[in-house]
Amino acid sequence: MAQLVNEGKSAIFDLDGTLLDSMGVWKEVDRLFFERRGISMPPDYAHAVAAMQSGDIADYTIRRFSLDEDREDLMREWTDTAEELYANQVRTKPHALEYLHHLRSTGAKLAVATSLAPRLRDAALLHAGIRDCFDVVCSVDDAGLGGKERPDIFLYTAKNLGVAPEDCTVFEDILIAVRTAKSVGMQVWAMFDASSQGDWERIRKEADGVIRDFDQAPLRL
Repeated sequence: MAQLVNEGKSAIFDLDGTLLDSMGVWKEVDRLFFERRGISMPPDYAHAVAAMQSGDIADYTIRRFSLDEDREDLMREWTDTAEELYANQVRTKPHALEYLHHLRSTGAKLAVATSLAPRLRDAALLHAGIRDCFDVVCSVDDAGLGGKERPDIFLYTAKNLGVAPEDCTVFEDILIAVRTAKSVGMQVWAMFDASSQGDWERIRKEADGVIRDFDQAPLRL
């Protein structure tokens, strides 16, 4: 049998802003959260919390806005609102499904590495119709891992795929995740997303490649 062109290689995909055109979900979650409290949402809020886990976001939000609320209640409110949106509204980025099918046809292993809580991740994958494309699906919550400012989630995902970090190509949309994945020897392609527009020039310089549509993604890893 002829050797497949990507045999022994793997691709690790972020969800929000990379595979999924879903950052509007969090804009709506944030809008409703601040509206319920009569607080004007600062323009830098979404960027400030982009790479954090939900618990860290809750702590940050409570501190910044001097809220007399419990972090668990905040996380529950965000998750309940987001789950409804992920289960009914989220869509994939252009040509994402075709690209996933192409990579699978070449013998590459595919994984998700996301900061989304498992219930949000699963609702999004199911609604988008892409769950069966992946060999491994990981969230930072699965193993008590830190956010993407640390490489834990990328290394954990590679280990579960059974591949070395240097055989992984990561697809991400935020600068800190690009830097983190590259710091452990992974190749990184960056997907443009409006939420990271302010960092796009730095992302372009630091990523191994950049795309705005998955029809621009590399055919070989």
